[in-house]
Amino acid sequence: MISRIFKSDVPQKYRANFTNLYFDIGWFGILSGSSVNFLNIYATRLGANGFQIGLLGATAAAVSLLLAIPSGHWIQKRPIGKAVFWTSVVYRIGFLLWIPLPWIFGNAAQVWALIILALLMAIPLTPLSVGFNALFAASVPDEYRAHVAGIRNVVLSIAYIFSSLISGYILQAIPFPIGYQIVFGIGFFGAAMSSVHLYFVRPLTSETHPLLLEPEPAKASERTTRHSGFLSAIRADVWATDFRKVLLVMLGFHLSQYLALPLFPLYQVHNLHLTDEQIGIGSAVFYLIVLIGSTQLRRVVHKVGHQKVTALGVIGMGMYPFLLGLSRTALEFYGLSALGGLSFALAGGAFANYILEHIPAHDRPAYLAWYNVILNASVLTGSLVGPLIASGIGLIPALFVFAAARTLAGLAIWKWG
Repeated sequence: MISRIFKSDVPQKYRANFTNLYFDIGWFGILSGSSVNFLNIYATRLGANGFQIGLLGATAAAVSLLLAIPSGHWIQKRPIGKAVFWTSVVYRIGFLLWIPLPWIFGNAAQVWALIILALLMAIPLTPLSVGFNALFAASVPDEYRAHVAGIRNVVLSIAYIFSSLISGYILQAIPFPIGYQIVFGIGFFGAAMSSVHLYFVRPLTSETHPLLLEPEPAKASERTTRHSGFLSAIRADVWATDFRKVLLVMLGFHLSQYLALPLFPLYQVHNLHLTDEQIGIGSAVFYLIVLIGSTQLRRVVHKVGHQKVTALGVIGMGMYPFLLGLSRTALEFYGLSALGGLSFALAGGAFANYILEHIPAHDRPAYLAWYNVILNASVLTGSLVGPLIASGIGLIPALFVFAAARTLAGLAIWKWG
């Protein structure tokens, strides 16, 4: 049944990995549509300001920024499958700790408790982020990556839609904060099941994939040069390769992305006055369009390539904060969510493979570690600076400025990426 749904011509030897990757993202979609989706809304309803919303992302990014390069070294020395599984387990225990917060702290203290938990959860999240991309590349042959990424987006969308709608209904029907505790419980269960399926994802070997070549060991002189000195220890040589172009354009993308993100829940709650159920419906619309768009991802990528699909998605994402600043009703918010979903289907489905295309197969952890440095530097800077800019020039003008920044980032990926 699963093989018929997920492409019948996939060789039997790959199906176990593909199936577990699909279930992994499905359970992750339940986590994302429930706990993660409503975290910033919960913090906003607790009374968090823009700076505190930004800190929820910035504290985790600061830890990840410090640990990204060491995480790459740590991952390089360990079996990738086990490393990803155990870091996911430790990281996802943090979601369980969200549930009892209303029983322990008042509203203001809960906001700071969530910020501290985000910081602690970032410690295992960093090697997990580096390791999962390497595991995906090691467990899915090149010729199937676009297919698997597209199906994962479909599964993520379905799970997200249902968990978002159910969570919105629960939050509307059950008094605050008990409704949120139930939603956080649903999210933790999804997180735990996602880790279970990660355990069964296995890197390919030369036996399961004959074209896979094991990297040749470096010569003694190369090992000495590679690992001597501070610059070598942090693998600064990555910046001497063509991959630096990818890092720079992705810096522009992620920075413009995270400058705007802390402002969205503030606008939704304080300007649009949306209920939790309406926010849940908007999230469901978003991922419904992601679902529809993902079914065409492979065809679009085949025509123009991962780079240009990523660029088109980022340009589309530039429209989201601009139109959000113009919206006044829940209906307009739903339409905007549809546009955001289409853009994310393109960018979210293509950018990981766009990055992997530019990374040598024998050295993925080091390159991915530098990508995670870029990502977390963007999260840290954007999450803190975005609210500061909004407080200085106003929420709506800031949304317009960040919309322009996203559009320019997409054009940069198209031209120079």
